[in-house]
Amino acid sequence: MALNYIWIFFFLIAFVIGLIKLIFFGDTEIFKMMAEGTFDTSKAAVMDIALPLVGIMSLWLGIMKIGERAGAINFLSRIVGPFFNRLFPEVPKDHPSVGQMMMNFSANLLGLDNAATPFGLKAMNGLQTLNKDSDTASNAQIMFLTLHASGLTILPIAIIAQRAIYHSADPTDVFIPCIIATYVATLAGLIIVSIKQKINLFDKVVIAWLGGITLAIGLMIWYFVAFLNKQQIGEFSKVFSNVVYLTIPVLFILGGLRKKINVFEAFIDGAKEGFEVSVKIIPYLVGLLVAVSLFRTCGALTYIGDGFKWVFSHFPNMDTRFTDVIPIAVIRPLSGSGARAMMLDNLKTFGVDSFTGHLSSVLYGTADTTFYIAALYFGSVGIKKTRYAIPAMLIADLFGIVTAILISYLFFG
Repeated sequence: MALNYIWIFFFLIAFVIGLIKLIFFGDTEIFKMMAEGTFDTSKAAVMDIALPLVGIMSLWLGIMKIGERAGAINFLSRIVGPFFNRLFPEVPKDHPSVGQMMMNFSANLLGLDNAATPFGLKAMNGLQTLNKDSDTASNAQIMFLTLHASGLTILPIAIIAQRAIYHSADPTDVFIPCIIATYVATLAGLIIVSIKQKINLFDKVVIAWLGGITLAIGLMIWYFVAFLNKQQIGEFSKVFSNVVYLTIPVLFILGGLRKKINVFEAFIDGAKEGFEVSVKIIPYLVGLLVAVSLFRTCGALTYIGDGFKWVFSHFPNMDTRFTDVIPIAVIRPLSGSGARAMMLDNLKTFGVDSFTGHLSSVLYGTADTTFYIAALYFGSVGIKKTRYAIPAMLIADLFGIVTAILISYLFFG
């Protein structure tokens, strides 16, 4: 239901702003720009997102099928079962979706976006088999999507690479701020949904797991700071994530050989599922991305950013440099490519190693494309009533954004 109102809001606001520009400011090109934007975006939704996703989905759902038949997914389920049973009480202990969610979170953690999406869509389908109301998001699906959208990562490879392209003196110096900001966003999302679903976060198993994850992240940061220089951190990030990317299918294949299954046949069966899922989500992608395109082209996002700048400029003695990145924070939940373009423009305009350049990088690596994720994942299983999923995801984004700003002042201010 939330997506329905948001979609209508984007169209109506864009149309009203277009009329105002036409009637009161004589902008005769605005409706042409908006119309052309819908054509370009609907084409891009299919040609640049959905079709490439077919290949990625086919590959990784094929790999996932090998892992399922080899027993790897059940093995992961048993490891994380005690923790996930508390967070997802309506999911049976040995259900395959537990291992699939773990694979999704692990891929996100390591910056393996190409693998994370297929794993996540597979997990969403698994949770849908347990959903008693097929067109309404279940508690488990909301918890999963909120944690997924918060984007906890320890290897922000894409951000580091982009900063290197712009000749940063130290491309990896956003490494630790990105980890901290995404961790806060994830923890905030977990707490928000747990309160809503009456999940006991003070359970000793939950505390032990969260404490262990926090300790592991803290030790990793300490090791990188104490024993590696900046160049070594960047090299480690690139090498480690690519090694993991190829290690997963190799381990699944070896497991399949051990179980004496037909590995290639299992891959083909999974790849067929990938094609079906990719085709199913095309209408949802086209609908949402066209609405976002209208909202952006009409200038609404620029007005929102300017409004924030105006408000904060009235606070005495406040450092308002952070307002230059507010448009990124606003557009990030709507459009990943739009936010990326704004980040790159800030890197070019203010300098990659300026405060604004650093904050833009951290902020882009913190928030996620919430509405795109909601449309993609809920659309893949036919969910129409999203309940409180989107507000929970946006609140988690807000915590991440605020943390990104504060931590950037601490590290680079």
